[in-house]
Amino acid sequence: MDAFVALGNAYAALPAHLAVAWGTAFFAFIYLLLCGGNWLLTQCLLPALGWGRRIDPRPLRPGQLRREIGWSAVSILVFGIGSVLVWWFLQRGWARLAQDAGPLRIAVEIAALLVWNDIHFYANHRLLHTRPLRRYHQHHHQSQVTTPFATYSFHPLEAALLGNVILLPMLLHDFSFLALLSLPLPSPLLHNLGHGNYDYAPRVGNDHWLAASRRHHLHHACYHGNYGFLFNFMDRWLGTRLPDDAAQPQLRAYRRRHAPGAAGR
Repeated sequence: MDAFVALGNAYAALPAHLAVAWGTAFFAFIYLLLCGGNWLLTQCLLPALGWGRRIDPRPLRPGQLRREIGWSAVSILVFGIGSVLVWWFLQRGWARLAQDAGPLRIAVEIAALLVWNDIHFYANHRLLHTRPLRRYHQHHHQSQVTTPFATYSFHPLEAALLGNVILLPMLLHDFSFLALLSLPLPSPLLHNLGHGNYDYAPRVGNDHWLAASRRHHLHHACYHGNYGFLFNFMDRWLGTRLPDDAAQPQLRAYRRRHAPGAAGR
């Protein structure tokens, strides 16, 4: 724990330009690590082991990976620049890092931040589907069939909205630095798995948190509904949960077009 306390204090003591540089490098590193790793996992390792299945069989659009990586690079820059706000809060004394948090407190903080992350994501996601902001969200929805590289594929406005998730909690509570890292580390991992277009846990039900990739596939296939991510309590409470077979019309149409002999009909 002391190492994370020292790491947090060292970050708070950085000059602004180094805080931005380290933030940008951090987000770039986890993007490349998670996306590259998940791509190999879903394209090579898991199919070779016979574990799980691809969810949406439709092919990627021409140039999709290049577009996703390009927009993700812009988002990483937005996240890196935005990290200076965390630094500024600490510099101004508007937020403080807990210096003596024990394991129980850190565990409670991490749980609270993960729930807050889902609430924040749902609220901003619904906002991005409103008429004034819909055109900015279209960049992400160009990936009807998702890949791990779509995780950060956002318009800069969307990146700014989603990237401010940590700011309000920091103003309300003095978190441990380890708990604060629970958002920029596990959250991208889970979002990356959700965009993998792969059913990693075929034995769990569709409401299980491990089935987030199935639920988010439905969102990209149908556009409206399933606005939450890791958890789906917001979709259930607010009536935006999509039926489990919501994407079947699109998938049936694709299979009919590509069935043997379909071209000659």
